[in-house]
Amino acid sequence: MGRPTVTDIAREAGVSLATVDRVLNARPGVRAKTVAAVQEAVARLGYVRDMAAANLARGRSTRVAILLPDTESQFVQTLQDALEEAAALASSARMQVDLRRYPASDMHLLAATLADLAAGGISGVALMAPETPVLRDALRGLHAAGVPVVAMVSDLPHSAAAHYVGIDSHAAGRTAAMLMGRFLGARTPRVMVIAQSMLLRDSIERRRGFDAVMQRDFPGIEVGQTLETHGAPETLREVMRLSLASSGPVGGIYLLGSGHRALAQVLSELGLLGQVVTIGHELTPHTKAALQAGWMDAVIAQNVGHIARSTLRVLQAKALQQPINESQERLRLEIILRENLPHAS
Repeated sequence: MGRPTVTDIAREAGVSLATVDRVLNARPGVRAKTVAAVQEAVARLGYVRDMAAANLARGRSTRVAILLPDTESQFVQTLQDALEEAAALASSARMQVDLRRYPASDMHLLAATLADLAAGGISGVALMAPETPVLRDALRGLHAAGVPVVAMVSDLPHSAAAHYVGIDSHAAGRTAAMLMGRFLGARTPRVMVIAQSMLLRDSIERRRGFDAVMQRDFPGIEVGQTLETHGAPETLREVMRLSLASSGPVGGIYLLGSGHRALAQVLSELGLLGQVVTIGHELTPHTKAALQAGWMDAVIAQNVGHIARSTLRVLQAKALQQPINESQERLRLEIILRENLPHAS
């Protein structure tokens, strides 16, 4: 049996197509008894309305905004490329995507941008951002204005975000710990953990997951405190030197977020490139090259194309008050080694 149509609903409810249309669009002029009959027919037939097609037929558009941090991160640039590709395809369903980059260090400017979007009649907003008090207040303003918010890559659980698109970061950290513990072998049982910022929810969850598995399964391995770099190579260089000077050599490095290029440079300067187990996140041109060169041992990744397509599908569903196919939007966690690199020769 094919998908039920409005014709099937009209036949089942014993009403005209025009009446079905009025009920589905909540227009006045239909008796309560007739509305109930149509709604019962919809429920019996399992009818799900294709709002994208309805919008296309009526000439309506869904306008959404997506905001990414304006950093030099290769992962963010790769995600932007995937979003632009997905947006081009979504335009055929009359979905307009306003893709912007915001200064990563200026949460007040991001908050002001979100307020402007809420006042401008936007249908939905997706963003990748740290969950700061300023941002939480801005997202509550969007929620109050009836604008759905989707968090990408890094969750915003204490804000008014309606949905999260990304992998389970706690599970990603647990996976990194299992790999680190297995890979260390006879190396120095000490691990250095590096993050761009511990304001990012994905970094927080990765660290928690990492610690949980290390303490349970590898209690003999010492895991240092998180060294924050704030995206500055000179800061990374300094905190690594200070940590090595105060605590001694390490056998492994866990990079919670971006900074792979700077880390390679510092490890090379210190004579440690390829000498310590190094595990990081996200498959980018640089992490691919690092895996091929052998100085990175594993990358825990998520598919940016899936993130981009899922973000737009969820935004449209939220804007049109339609159900979300949770199984379709669930992202898989991938473990990438040199041996299974995509398109590796």
